[in-house]
Amino acid sequence: MLSPSLFDRDAYQAVLRDHPEKRSAVRFDIEWKSKGPASAPLKMRVEMRGVAHEQPPVELSLEKTLETTGLFGGWTSLTLQGEDYRKLGELTAWHVTLWEGTRLLSEQKSFLW
Repeated sequence: MLSPSLFDRDAYQAVLRDHPEKRSAVRFDIEWKSKGPASAPLKMRVEMRGVAHEQPPVELSLEKTLETTGLFGGWTSLTLQGEDYRKLGELTAWHVTLWEGTRLLSEQKSFLW
């Protein structure tokens, strides 16, 4: 199996930056951890801010209930695609939160959030 190098990945990202018409989605792959068994359903939320060409700024969010099988962490993917992706435009900031019911467990955000 052929695996791309970091150079190949970075070169491809540069092409996508220069040619936005070749992009169709943005995927967030998030590693999360909790300190013990959850007493309420765990939920991951990704909030995004973007600017579409000559349009006012847009805010969108994705949310996913996490499957917990006795483990206290894992990886979760959330994908923004289709019309919502086109509406967002260029991603300028993001904010990821992990919730246990209504209690905020953790958060991570970009510099511009």
